Amino acid sequence: MFELITEDIKKAMLAKDKERLDALRYFKSMLIENKTSKSPIAEMDVLIKHVKKLKDSLDNFPAENEIRKKTEREIMVLSDYMPKQLDEAAVKNFIKDIIAANPGINAGLVMKELSPKIKGQFDSKLANELVKAALS
Repeated sequence: MFELITEDIKKAMLAKDKERLDALRYFKSMLIENKTSKSPIAEMDVLIKHVKKLKDSLDNFPAENEIRKKTEREIMVLSDYMPKQLDEAAVKNFIKDIIAANPGINAGLVMKELSPKIKGQFDSKLANELVKAALS
């Protein structure tokens, strides 16, 4: 992913796309920081964590706020590198399979088994609501 980001930074420079360039440069710096840390994590996990943090921060700004708009544009740029998103039906099937394989299981255990399967591909808050609905 690091090489892809580097190439896309060059393309953004040539296209004079400042917003894309800023978002990609910041993300590249995060990847470099991760590589040099004592306990590096996978590049995709860095991306997932960063995009989740950006999405969570949107609630802190009013709809017409410039910072909110900039954050939304950064999310759009980085979403090109995110894993393919799962639809709700696929997640419901995962939940149904987990419950069928483990009768009497509670929501926490379902989420524990489900989380690695949907990481970065589906909103975990929504998945938690789906689990609760399936168990009730």
